[in-house]
Amino acid sequence: MLGYFTADGEEGRQFMAVSGVMLGPHMQSTKFTVLLIGLLLALIVPSSAEEDTRAYELRIYTAAPGKLPDLLARFRNHTCKLFEKHGMENIGYWVPVDPENGSETTLYYILAHKSREAAKASFAAFGQDPEWQEARKASEADGKLLAKAPESIFLKTTDYSVPVKTGVAEKERAFELRIYDTVEGKLDALHSRFRDHTMGLFTKHGMTHIGYWTPTDADKGAATKLIYVLAHSSKEAGLASFTAFRADPTWIEAKAASEKAAGGSLTIPDGVKSIYMKTTDFSPLK
Repeated sequence: MLGYFTADGEEGRQFMAVSGVMLGPHMQSTKFTVLLIGLLLALIVPSSAEEDTRAYELRIYTAAPGKLPDLLARFRNHTCKLFEKHGMENIGYWVPVDPENGSETTLYYILAHKSREAAKASFAAFGQDPEWQEARKASEADGKLLAKAPESIFLKTTDYSVPVKTGVAEKERAFELRIYDTVEGKLDALHSRFRDHTMGLFTKHGMTHIGYWTPTDADKGAATKLIYVLAHSSKEAGLASFTAFRADPTWIEAKAASEKAAGGSLTIPDGVKSIYMKTTDFSPLK
């Protein structure tokens, strides 16, 4: 039981358990007891989640025609474990479900690093690893697997992101990568809307939060871009959830209020991109 102390210390003259600690009659000083309760509360009241300071990296690979299965095999059999060997954490690996988004050619994945500097060191060691060099050479015996150099976007979590965790759900899920490009100077307003309204409404309408990030580099959209991943029971469920979300009066009101305060739309025309994805068989997150 957690009690309280009255100004005259009456409560202080009685025994009371505070998180298992017994306070006796000798603790009759109001100042002392108020200080003690403050210290005890600091111990028993859960603090907010620690800031996630890891450096995340979204990497996008475009395979040469017909080479996506070979690229996935190289990741499955070699690359993922070598990433881990060199200090990188595999978060999730996906391929789009729709042809117009690259279902036959594109691999998206997210890594976590201790820091940006650690990422640089890890990739340098990975590139020099004899096992990687051998695996790469063998996989490219009939031609290179990539049509172009990989795209890398370093990310930091937003203050409202759920903790980014790996794990396998009981049932297969559809994932959705969403990328928002904002009007210059309006990213903070978008963050506020997500923090105060959007995330709660996503949950209300059956969507699962995976992670929310912004790029760390200016040339990748540090001041204008929000990137996040959701999970749905299926693509059809995701589309239905967004239909209900957009029709929700609370969302309509929040959207109108945020745009009125900002003097217009928070995103540029066609500034919201949605890519439905399925996990690879070797993804830690499913």
